[in-house]
Amino acid sequence: MAAKKGNRIIIKLKSAESGHTYTTMKNRRNDPSRLELRKYDPIVRKHVNYRESK
Repeated sequence: MAAKKGNRIIIKLKSAESGHTYTTMKNRRNDPSRLELRKYDPIVRKHVNYRESK
């Protein structure tokens, strides 16, 4: 018997200004659209927008 697919998936957040990425998890049911967060980018040394990429 196959296991049920979970609601939480691993996603990559990619910086809008450089190639830096973060990995995190999101709930597929609560956030069906692409996630966008403001996080620290160590390459440019400031807070920038990070968008979900596949």
